[in-house]
Amino acid sequence: MSEGLYPHPDPPPLAGEGASLQPCNRAPSPASGGGSGWGLDRDVHGVAEIGFAVRDGRTRLTHLYERHPLRVLFPAGDVSTAVLVTTSGGLVAGDRITIAVKAAEDAVAHVTASAAEKIYRSTGATTRVEQYLQTEEGGWLEYLPPETILFDHARLRRTTRVDLAPGAGFLGGGIIVFGRIAMGERFTDGLLHERWEVHRGDRLVWGDALHVADDVAAIMAHPACFAGADACATLVLAPPDGDPRRFVEPARGVQQRSAAEGVRAGVTAVSGLLVARWLGEPVALRRAYGELACHLRHAAMGLPPRLPRLWHV
Repeated sequence: MSEGLYPHPDPPPLAGEGASLQPCNRAPSPASGGGSGWGLDRDVHGVAEIGFAVRDGRTRLTHLYERHPLRVLFPAGDVSTAVLVTTSGGLVAGDRITIAVKAAEDAVAHVTASAAEKIYRSTGATTRVEQYLQTEEGGWLEYLPPETILFDHARLRRTTRVDLAPGAGFLGGGIIVFGRIAMGERFTDGLLHERWEVHRGDRLVWGDALHVADDVAAIMAHPACFAGADACATLVLAPPDGDPRRFVEPARGVQQRSAAEGVRAGVTAVSGLLVARWLGEPVALRRAYGELACHLRHAAMGLPPRLPRLWHV
């Protein structure tokens, strides 16, 4: 590929097709607002570009660019699988991350991450994550990273843009945990701005934005907002034929079977997409999210109803 996979005003120089650029080494320095007191320089911009295409009848990696602190691993799986690794152990205030994934015509690929992403507390600067996910005609892309954990006083702005050609399919989403729950810490102050856009062809078919700021503790507790939930999740299915209605009732059945105390869930069809939501306890919510993802990948594409082993670690 002669150009980047994402629309960025200042893209890094890219390696040639199929090549990998080793991440630069950056000595740790005290990071104001970092959860551990140590972290990366405030100007860090991690990049991971991953391209898949069909070669000799199989989906293969055709483009890879990495920049510290992101690395990409490629374990064996039911389909071509890429695993994102944040080598810094989490993101601190001012960090910027760009992830771009492209599944070319008829390619089938799965992208996840090695572990939950931690967003450390901030004294003012904001962590920014930009995700660009593209699938060409006949392709299928799954983007199912584990949860994102917001430390108290974290500040995160994350945008995700999905571009689908006619006849392309997509399954992806995210889980957000509001604090280090096992340690008794809750996300009571900071910023969360999460925005999704799904485009089919040249048309925006679905947009969704979540903005939490100012009196975060009150928003978390309000019964019309999060009602005290410790986590939330969204899962989006864009079936290749653009008609999600036949998946709705079976998906609701899966949600009912995986229901647990303290977890609320729902599924709807809108603008050619199936959208599922959860609120509740993080462990039970994660399990329910994974079960529906397994069901949908099998129902929509005939893939085995399981996720990579990393999901069960």
